[in-house]
Amino acid sequence: MQKYMGDPNARTGTLTITVGDEMELNPLPVDSLVGAFLLAFPALFSIVNPIGGALIFDGVMGGRSIAERRRLANKIAFYALLVLLVSLWLGSYVLNFFGVSLGALRIAGGLVVAVRAWGLLMEPEVHEDRKASAAEPAQDADDVAFFPLTMPLTTGPGTIAVAIALASQRPASGPSTIGFFGGVSAAAACIALAIWVCYRWSDRVHAVLGKGGARVMSRLVAFLLLCVGVQIMVTGVIGVARLIR
Repeated sequence: MQKYMGDPNARTGTLTITVGDEMELNPLPVDSLVGAFLLAFPALFSIVNPIGGALIFDGVMGGRSIAERRRLANKIAFYALLVLLVSLWLGSYVLNFFGVSLGALRIAGGLVVAVRAWGLLMEPEVHEDRKASAAEPAQDADDVAFFPLTMPLTTGPGTIAVAIALASQRPASGPSTIGFFGGVSAAAACIALAIWVCYRWSDRVHAVLGKGGARVMSRLVAFLLLCVGVQIMVTGVIGVARLIR
């Protein structure tokens, strides 16, 4: 928003640029259900990467029957939904309880998201190899749905950190928090659905895309995640600057 201030600046023609409300700082109206969903879904999709996870799942579960693999896919999707919802709903409040301000949480969370996105963008192979190594014990064990197939293969520490960073974008108070948490919860449900679809038919995902196609897609969504991380940091910096001013 641009406007000319009163005397003496108006006489000299000095242009003063003023920053409007929170909505001008953040292009996504995160206090609405749709805005929160559009913020959370691409960020969670890129860090969870259900397609890349399905390729690893197909590799380590190759010796099991189709019925058993589909049963595991059901459990993994359900556990992943629980991990995402707990992180989104409670993560930022827990940190606030320990004295971390919302502005500091946004800056730190945005930095974590940006660093994770940069790693996914530059070296997706390293990220994939780390996940594959973590999932190797699932080849022989019986109860593997939660560990290691949900954590850390599908929703590991990086996913939890991104979810907490997204939760830091919540409105400070008021009824708008309902729309925000409704939107991010819907995004988490869609991610769980994507995990269920990709893992349940992981053999078809492998046949259609392969590792090359999955890496191309992961780089595209990693850039989007990088943008989301920078946006969260910018919002936090501006919020802290307002308090100092």
